[in-house]
Amino acid sequence: MPHTESAKKRLRQNEKRRLRNKARTTELKSVRKQVQRALHDGQPDQAAESARLLTKKVDQAAAKGTVHKNKAARWKSRIAKAVNKAKATAAAPKA
Repeated sequence: MPHTESAKKRLRQNEKRRLRNKARTTELKSVRKQVQRALHDGQPDQAAESARLLTKKVDQAAAKGTVHKNKAARWKSRIAKAVNKAKATAAAPKA
């Protein structure tokens, strides 16, 4: 346990930040699962809508320092690629 006042304050701050980061991370995971579920179920329009929300949430998390900006960019790129692929597959004429 911390002895000095400043160490006690740092402990309180770190705990608040940990809980805040955990909430953001949990929210990101749930939105990512929404996108993946929509892609898996063959609903590209729903996936695109969820991907828009995910992009917003990922950008916010990166701005706050919860997720590294490069990791956020990688997630957004992969999701956009998957959504575009699903849209192209759905729009392609079935022969």
